[in-house]
Amino acid sequence: MTTNRPATGPVVRKSVIVAAPLAIAFEVFTAQIESWWPMASHHIGQAECSAVVIEPHSGGRWYERGVDGVECVWGKVLVWDAPRRVVLAWQLSAQFQFDPSIHTEVDVRFMVIDEHSTRVELEHRGLEAYGADTMAMHDAFDSPNGWNGMLDHYAEVAGRPVAATRG
Repeated sequence: MTTNRPATGPVVRKSVIVAAPLAIAFEVFTAQIESWWPMASHHIGQAECSAVVIEPHSGGRWYERGVDGVECVWGKVLVWDAPRRVVLAWQLSAQFQFDPSIHTEVDVRFMVIDEHSTRVELEHRGLEAYGADTMAMHDAFDSPNGWNGMLDHYAEVAGRPVAATRG
């Protein structure tokens, strides 16, 4: 497991400014992921998705839970450095099914701009794990239905006043 390696293959890098303090930005990204994750379209279980969970510790699971109670693993938490950084292993195949032999990393860093705003930088690396599907997966992650749209929606949700009152 490497979490500080320089990317050698295709990488998707995105950043967004969130109108929320650092701790709130981190909390919404991790503990409140289902408030911004497009669960209706971005799930792997057979049933409708009822929850997305990032367990808040290194070694924790990253998974979805269907309305039928079935849990489908997406990956695991590699680094938990609240509220500044989380690194997740994305272990979904090009067919978006869990595959423990696939290991890509979603490295998310949270940086204070001022007391009311945070810069969030996301790097999805290790895409060469997809072999012949590397560029297709890069393009999927780099699309409006990938990290582009999801981070925009995340920033919108995290910047709402209601997010600051959750605890």
